[in-house]
Parts: sequence; structure tokens; C-alpha cells
Amino acid sequence: MKLSVRQIESITKGTVRVEERDGGVVFHRFTAAQEEYYRTTNPSFRFYEKSLATAGVRLQFKTNSRHLFLKAELTAGSSRTYYAFDVFTNGEFLDSLDNFSVVEIPTVYTNVSLPLGTAGKQFDLGDGEKTVCVYFPWSVAVNLQEVTLDDGATVEPIVTSKKLLAFGDSITQGYDALHPSARYIGKLADHLGMEEINKAIGGEIFCPKLAALSDDFAPDCITVAYGTNDWAGQSREVTEENCKAFFTALRANYPQVPIMALTPIWRADWQADKVFGLFSEAGEMIHRVADAVGGVLVIEGFNLVPHDTAYYADGRLHPNDAGFTKYADRLRQQIN
Repeated sequence: MKLSVRQIESITKGTVRVEERDGGVVFHRFTAAQEEYYRTTNPSFRFYEKSLATAGVRLQFKTNSRHLFLKAELTAGSSRTYYAFDVFTNGEFLDSLDNFSVVEIPTVYTNVSLPLGTAGKQFDLGDGEKTVCVYFPWSVAVNLQEVTLDDGATVEPIVTSKKLLAFGDSITQGYDALHPSARYIGKLADHLGMEEINKAIGGEIFCPKLAALSDDFAPDCITVAYGTNDWAGQSREVTEENCKAFFTALRANYPQVPIMALTPIWRADWQADKVFGLFSEAGEMIHRVADAVGGVLVIEGFNLVPHDTAYYADGRLHPNDAGFTKYADRLRQQIN
């Protein structure tokens, strides 16, 4: 039983819209206006391409089907070419459709070049009714060509009434988790019982114009996690101005929504001499600006991931799966 576009849409989480295209289904986590903004700005950073990646998107449903078949066309959605669809049943990891498990990848794998294109796989879900969750790749854009269950099987959407709106840079997009289910922001959304709507873009800084382009839903919680790229690439004055404008625009769009601001996590070059100043001063600036806006809970990020390059896929900046797990666990402890 091949699911229709309407059926796929009914079990999709993490999008603001889906569309039928080229015989498949395409998923959008940004509004048309937000995508257009990225299409016309920062072409050298490929921000528009990154806006099309399916970070935070998932299929979530109940079924009594024994089998699940997935087929998708994968195209660029970041500077990374590895991807995975993680399939869970009843909250337990089952298997993945990916392009890296059949090759030997190095410890530092972020620059590995792997093929995209079309891929498919059948999963044995086991007997009886179960809850299925398929985490989509954060790293690529997906045209879902086929979702097939056993003939006559049931398919029931999982209802999630609350939404977490997540802004951030590459770390919130998912760099460099091999498995999308490992990302810290997805784990936080699950912990809060919310649907993740991910607005993160690799390489992004505090961007007031993005914050001003509101969505057509009222989120129940907002997270903001910028600062590491701001510190690395621009002056303190410009960063503070952008930070103030970002939080001001966000509060104007969502006056009653609680906001969590996550200051930057540790990075291996945190002691480098940058035009901004000390790395610690970036977090202090975010804290000061957030306090002035009001209604913002600031979470100190520096110690959320161990200060050990073994927890970083690139050895310096982006967590690997183990690093993201530490990030999520420690973050949950901070907000409980």
C-alpha cells in the first residue's frame, strides 16, 4: 500500500508546508518568504540551499504493518554529503537508510564525499501495532518518492499539539551528527513533548531580518542558539547590534512566547584572538541583551559538550553523535 501525498502530509512533523513535485513530496521548514530571503542573500554561503535541507523533519505514525519501504531522491542541502533516515519503532532505534554504513569513514569524517541521488530500503517493523518515527536527514534536501506499507495496514498520525521553534547555526541544523536522531534540538523537542520546527542554517549569525519574518503559527517555546560564528567573524559592536535587533523582532512577533537563549558551546579554538574579543564575552553579551528584552531564559552553553575533541566530528567545532548526546542530556538537566 503506497501512501498518497495527503497521507504522507498527515504523518509529517517539522514542516511549515509540503508540496508535490516531480512525482514525490518535498518538505519545507521555512516559509516561502523566508526561503526567498535566503535565495536573494548570502549566495557564497549557500544559505538558500541549506534552507531546503530537512533538518527536524520526521514521519510519525502508528501502524500494524510488518514492513515499511522508503525511497527518496537526495540533493544538496549543506556542505556535507553524508545522510541518514533513522527509523525507530516504539522509541527504539531499528535501522537506517544511509549512504555511509557500507563504506569505511575516518574518525574525522566531515569532508568525506559520498554520492547522493536516489536511494531506497525496506524495513522489517515486527508484528503488531507499533509507533514508527522516521527522522529525516539534516544535511540534504529530500524528495520523498515512496512510502509503502503492507496492503490493508493501518496508518494513524501521531498528534503533537505544541511546537518548538528553533533558531540557530550549523550546530542546531545538525552538523555533524551522522544520525539525525542524535541532534540535540530534536532530543530537546521530544523531552518537551513538542514538534520541532527548525530554522537553523549552517554558518548563520544573529539575523534580524529572519527574526522579523514570522510564521503563521504561534510556537509554545522558542530556542535561539547563535554566537559562535558572530564571535569568529565580526566585531563586538556589530554582533551586539544584530543580537538586540534579533531578539527585539522575535519578541515583537511572539510577545507571550517563552524564549531560551543558548550561549555558544565550547570550541577547540576558543582561546583564539578574534576582533570580537574573548569567546566568553560573546556569551556575556547574549546574556545582557536577552535580559534587557525580557522573558528570555539564558542557558550557559560552554560546558554542555565536554571540552574534548573526541566529542567533535571535525575535532574542533561541530559535535558528533556522542557530543550531541552529551549536549542534550546536560541541556535537559539545565531546564528541569
